[in-house]
Amino acid sequence: MATLVLTLIGDDRAGLVNAVADVITSHGGNWERSQMAELGGKFAGIVMVTVPDGRRDELVASLEPLQGLLDITVQLAPDTVDDRMTRRLELEIMGTDRPGIVHEITEVLTAHAVNIELLDAATRDAPMAGGTIFEATAELEVGETTDLDALRDALEALAHELMVEIELDDSL
Repeated sequence: MATLVLTLIGDDRAGLVNAVADVITSHGGNWERSQMAELGGKFAGIVMVTVPDGRRDELVASLEPLQGLLDITVQLAPDTVDDRMTRRLELEIMGTDRPGIVHEITEVLTAHAVNIELLDAATRDAPMAGGTIFEATAELEVGETTDLDALRDALEALAHELMVEIELDDSL
């Protein structure tokens, strides 16, 4: 079986996911995993699909007619996954929004060799105080040699500097 990773983007409208799912299913493919969202009037997604090796090229070619409706990029996933990242963590961030929060957080994570598996971030109006609140949750992977205490210390120092709340949970 071949594993494909599809990225999708286009103007949001009903039926986009069904159009892609129809092509995948009609070529013996299986929709394994996905993340999708509507942002700013655009639909964006990433989908992992498995398909019999002999039908891979046929499936990719059959996605071509969807161009115009969706911009689709297809990449073959590697046969092996790097298993050096073995511990999972959850990170939660909340505070007054300002430019650069994601940059500052990811800079600390990168410095500690932390891989971001999933990042969900959004802003919303603060109900009582006015202004805008930034909230994010992330699923992280770290290697066995990562110093979690040093990572926590760096995130706590950054939380103080940014005046946001940051929680790191290693019980996943």
